[in-house]
Formats: sequence, structure tokens, C-alpha cells
Amino acid sequence: MALTRLHLHLLSDSTGETLENIAKAALAQFDDVETVRHFWPMVRTETHLERILQEIAQNPGLVVYTLVNPTTRRILENRCAALGLPAVAPIDPVNDALSAMLGQQAKARPGRQHVLDAAYFARVDAIQWTIAHDDGIAWEEWEEADIVLAGVSRSSKTPTSIYLANRGYKTANIPVVVESPPPPILYRLRNPLIVGLTTSADRLIQVRRNRLLSLNQQADTPYVEQDAVAREIAFARRMFADNGWPVIDVTRRSIEETAAAIVSLVNQRRANPAPDVGVDL
Repeated sequence: MALTRLHLHLLSDSTGETLENIAKAALAQFDDVETVRHFWPMVRTETHLERILQEIAQNPGLVVYTLVNPTTRRILENRCAALGLPAVAPIDPVNDALSAMLGQQAKARPGRQHVLDAAYFARVDAIQWTIAHDDGIAWEEWEEADIVLAGVSRSSKTPTSIYLANRGYKTANIPVVVESPPPPILYRLRNPLIVGLTTSADRLIQVRRNRLLSLNQQADTPYVEQDAVAREIAFARRMFADNGWPVIDVTRRSIEETAAAIVSLVNQRRANPAPDVGVDL
């Protein structure tokens, strides 16, 4: 199949982060597309918009925008119509539905979703805390965590922790090593939700081999030996079961899917303080 070339113009009156995520999610549904992305954040004046419209005319394609100012919106829409180009405002249907449900008009305030409020600073704090508590570091402070992830080496603990931190959850993680038991405090924690991460032996061996190759290290060690890896996984699962920690199998899950399952467990725990025992997802 021939590769399709698409000029994609993204215009935002704020940082454009939301718009980029929407475009990325939509493009993921299509194969064989070479996208030339033109990103225009902080579009708040007619002069700025005029310069962008010249670029759009020279490189016609799809225009996607989040502009709340009625004047700049109207100019953009009229010029795109004159050029015969589609212009899409992806947030509009959601705003219209909310307006109908709530009985009020949306506030035309550029970048309002990015106001530096308490939630924003909480996320920043969570990210900093999580980075400082990666791979078993600073275990004395684990009681401050919202979540503690446990799992064998290369079971996606760190990337999942960082993703959760970006959602505002202080997340520590600890590697489960047969020869090196975790600090006793792990079994006495009360505030954080402890979640065990597991995976299939075949998948874990593949990930570990790739890791060793990237480091130019010998790929013939117990670290990637089938029986040794199977024992590691079994040891970790026994630990999880003995302590009644929920377990998530990450073999066929993306980081986002794993994090979503963990957040669901956190919400369940908050709604029902009695811990779930032996939950296996």
C-alpha cells in the first residue's frame, strides 16, 4: 500500500498539550500515513493567526484547533472554508453536551484547563517523590506513598510508577529478589496500596535479553535462564499471595492499561477501606 502524506495543522490558544494528545490518539487508528505536523501553540492574536494561515495555504491539509476566542475562530474557519480545507474543533462536541446538561455556557478562557492550581502542584510533587523512591530507594518513607509496586526485575515497575505519578499518585517500587528479601517495613505499611506485578516467564526473558543486549552484556546468565526466571516469578507470586496483595499480570498490558487497573484498585480501596485479599487481575 502506498504511503499517504498528510499535512496536519494543530492550532491552540494555550500549550496545545490536549490537542496533541487528541491528534496522536486519532492518527494511531490509521496505517501507512506519513504525517507532517505543524504545531502552533499560544495563538491569541489575529496577527499571529494571519502568519499561520499563510503557512496553511502553502501546505494544505487537515486543520485541528482549540481556539476559544470567537474572532480568531471565525477568521480561521472562514479562511479554511475558502481554501477548501477541513477545520475541526474536537472539544466543541464535549462543551456543547456539557452546556446542555448543565444549563450554562462554557467560559471562553484560553488555557483554562492548565491553570496552576493545587492539583497541578500535587502532580509535580508526586513525580518528584516517585523519582526519589524508585527501585527500593528511601524505603523508610514508604508510608507516605499512595501506591507501592512490587515485582521481579523488568516487570514494568518504574515506567508504571512514573505514569501513576503523572496522574498525581506518589508511587514507590521495590524489586522482588529471591536472594535479597525486602525491608520489613514493606509488610507493615498501612497508608499505601501495595500491588504485585507479574508476567509470563517467556515475556520476561525476552525483555531481559533485550536489556542485556542494549548494555552489551553477556546474554547467557541465570538472569535469563528459563528455570531460574520461573522460580523468581513463583517466589514473587507466593509473596503476593501470602500478604493478600492484589496482583496484576502485565504480560499483555500496556503501561496505561496496568496503571488504569491500579487506579481502579485505589478507588475501590478508598470506597471500601476493607482490603481485598488475593485479587488477581
